[in-house]
Amino acid sequence: MTARSITTPRAVRVWESQFAVYRRIWLSNVLGAFVQPLVFLLGMGLGVGALIDEDPGSASILDGVSYLAFFAPALLATTAMFISVQSSLWETLDQFMWGNQYRAMVSTPLTAGDVAGGAALWHATRVGIAATGVAVVLLFFDETRTPALVPAIGAAILTGLAYALPLSAYSATRQDDHTFVLVIRLGLVPMFLFSGAFYPITELPGWLQSIVRLTPSWNGIELCRGWVLGTIDATESVFHLAYLTLFVVGGWIACRITFGRRLLP
Repeated sequence: MTARSITTPRAVRVWESQFAVYRRIWLSNVLGAFVQPLVFLLGMGLGVGALIDEDPGSASILDGVSYLAFFAPALLATTAMFISVQSSLWETLDQFMWGNQYRAMVSTPLTAGDVAGGAALWHATRVGIAATGVAVVLLFFDETRTPALVPAIGAAILTGLAYALPLSAYSATRQDDHTFVLVIRLGLVPMFLFSGAFYPITELPGWLQSIVRLTPSWNGIELCRGWVLGTIDATESVFHLAYLTLFVVGGWIACRITFGRRLLP
């Protein structure tokens, strides 16, 4: 056993195994992280946005910014959400059931807690790569070219983990993927459409606004948009960060429990 294998944290070893696989597909993944948001921004931000900006009332609804400036920062959080859901459902279940990578790991000195920690690190890495791709695209536009994109990437990672960890814990309890489509259709898609990415939630009925404010996606979008556009104060930032952190911590605890139960001999 080498000195490096002794000193490397166990969760990092799990992360390294995921990264070793990722190195085979990194090019297509990185290109996708760049091209997809660019196409989305050209279509929605510039295409549809040009029509919205022609409306005299749009400025008051969007707090005086263009539709591109309103919509673009939200892509940081929504991209993080989609990447997290993908990696925490089918990819996580695969490593429990079909590929059995996690079971192979716990047959070594690694524990279920180490596996959960490595999975969390990998989720953060995947989201960070995707969010960075979006941030690079946002640098192309004057309205969103700001140093605040750096902390906004961090907010996107936190948003992603707020989904990835609870859903990974859920995946660890499944024997098949039959319910995953329902999670997407009844959970992810409505949160994507109603979380304030495309329009202010003040345009929604009051009762629905209250529900939307409880979602990690809305809090993540508010953070990313507020930091990029400079429209959020410290108190609001702390609130959104604390709320997202609650989901991350709760999801981490749930992962430790469900991974342990699933991987115990």
